[in-house]
Parts: sequence; structure tokens; C-alpha cells
Amino acid sequence: MDIIETKTDDITMRIEASLDSIRPYLEADGGNIRVLEVTEDKILKLEFVGNCHSCPMSTMTFKAGVEEAIKRSVPEIKSIEVTNLV
Repeated sequence: MDIIETKTDDITMRIEASLDSIRPYLEADGGNIRVLEVTEDKILKLEFVGNCHSCPMSTMTFKAGVEEAIKRSVPEIKSIEVTNLV
């Protein structure tokens, strides 16, 4: 395993840990969020699943919950994109 893979694995683990802190709230409403990719440029791509995919409040959930949790735990992420944000 090279150094780049190790750094990416560490970032992915920290992203998942930050998402785990808010997942109970998403799951309570029948939804969740999935990490699709972390690019070499440190752009995180996510996808809302379950009820979160079609929820009209998903934009607010993303800004106030998901984005805030990730930026606090993984400051090296430059931007976050949700591929299916309503």
C-alpha cells in the first residue's frame, strides 16, 4: 500500500466517522447517506439514499448537518457534492 492510498483510507475513515455521528437522525426518517468517492483533489462525492433521496428538506439537512459534520472532522476536504440532492 502506498502513501496516497493510506492517506485516502484515513480520510475516508474520518468521513465515515463524522457521518456516523448524524446517521441516527437520517435513519430515524428512513434515510441515510453514502460516500461515493474522494477525488485526488479532495472533493467528496456523496449520495442520499432511502427517504433522504426524495426529501424536500435534504438541502437543509446537507448544509446544517452533513456538510458541517464533515468540515469539522475532515478540514482537508475542499468541497462536498451530493449527486442526487433534491
